[in-house]
Amino acid sequence: MTKMDIDLLPRDGLILCAVSGGADSMYLLCRLRELGVPVAAAHFDHGLRGDESRRDAVFVADFCEKNAISFLMERGDVAAFAAREKLGIEAAARTMRYAFLERAADELGAAAIATAHTADDNAETVLLRLARGTGLKGLGGIPPVRGRVVRPMLDVTEKEVRAWLAEKGIPWVEDSTNASGAYARNRVRQGAVPVLETVNPAFARAVGRTAALVRADEAFLEKLARDFLAEHADENGVEAASLAAQPWPVASRAVRLLAGRDLAAEHVRAILKAAADGGAADAPGLRAVRTGDRLIFCGGPEPEPVSIPPRKLSVPGQVDVPEAGVTVRAAKFAGGPEDVHKSYNIFYFQCENICGSISVTGRWAGDTMRPIGRGCTKTMKQLFAEAGVPAWERAAVPVVRDEAGLLAVMGLGQDERAAARFDSGEIIKIEFQRHEP
Repeated sequence: MTKMDIDLLPRDGLILCAVSGGADSMYLLCRLRELGVPVAAAHFDHGLRGDESRRDAVFVADFCEKNAISFLMERGDVAAFAAREKLGIEAAARTMRYAFLERAADELGAAAIATAHTADDNAETVLLRLARGTGLKGLGGIPPVRGRVVRPMLDVTEKEVRAWLAEKGIPWVEDSTNASGAYARNRVRQGAVPVLETVNPAFARAVGRTAALVRADEAFLEKLARDFLAEHADENGVEAASLAAQPWPVASRAVRLLAGRDLAAEHVRAILKAAADGGAADAPGLRAVRTGDRLIFCGGPEPEPVSIPPRKLSVPGQVDVPEAGVTVRAAKFAGGPEDVHKSYNIFYFQCENICGSISVTGRWAGDTMRPIGRGCTKTMKQLFAEAGVPAWERAAVPVVRDEAGLLAVMGLGQDERAAARFDSGEIIKIEFQRHEP
């Protein structure tokens, strides 16, 4: 029996499966259903393959109708979107597809979105990134969970998928572009992977194990960089000598965090040289200058702080906060206190204690919070300092408030004023979900 990692899925609630009609996505939908997971299907027609695209949409719709599976579909003009947004076709298709999946999940009340990425997809992704040049983050492959998107098939191979579908008599459709040598991924799949499988027949799974180890190392190194910046950086820049003295794995990540963007290795080296020796270094849209004992970033998001304008949050409803890279979702909730999330990205409020409308903003002058269970009132500055949030990040931390004041701060905690009691009355759940890079 092939391995489907259902432990990645929420314990309760509907799972929305992204179903193209291909073998992998049909396996995802039908295998989860066989395992007793409540599922629905969503199909996005990119409109890029003419009649074949329409065939796929009809196939998925008919299959779901015959099997009493809830189904949503949307068509989009990817070519026009790519031209308008100045994106490549693949990037545009991916952007539109995931935006549709998020909307579909909201409409159906799904607890998570499942995609059918396999062990083979993961191995191909790692090889492509390696060929183009990448760091640890790229070599980590496809993450099993990102936001509410889960990928429970990363330990399942293509051969296992097709064998299972054939055994169960489940149909699928073939995408003719998968045979085209015009796409780099196809060339890797058809050329490099078979050769590597002569070295190790379980090549795809071996790459998956390595990628998981790499992701763990990357997370640890990024935490070291964030810890360094929390101690050595503020609104006046970063201690230049301390930055230059850090080992490359920490210093390079700290530079990228300070810059607020990805940077090529040569630009990072130039910035670290300026930190050590003085002077300035330029990167696309960014300049780093050593002034006295500080390294200051100009032209990028630092030292100019990011501000979050007020955005009304309906219940139920959601708002995007691009300044913080998150989407904030609000819904009515029925559950107990054991469901409270301890990383402070999910909050629960007693509905009758909410004053007027709810909004998502940045911090405001004079903001204070009385954290649950602490018996004291803290200023935002004190809370940020206690949590080790660098000064240069604080303006981009989202705050939930009502018309009476602050309710909660992402990553920091919740004010006790409207905290849910879970014994009676309506409860509002508000969740912060990070955008996929």
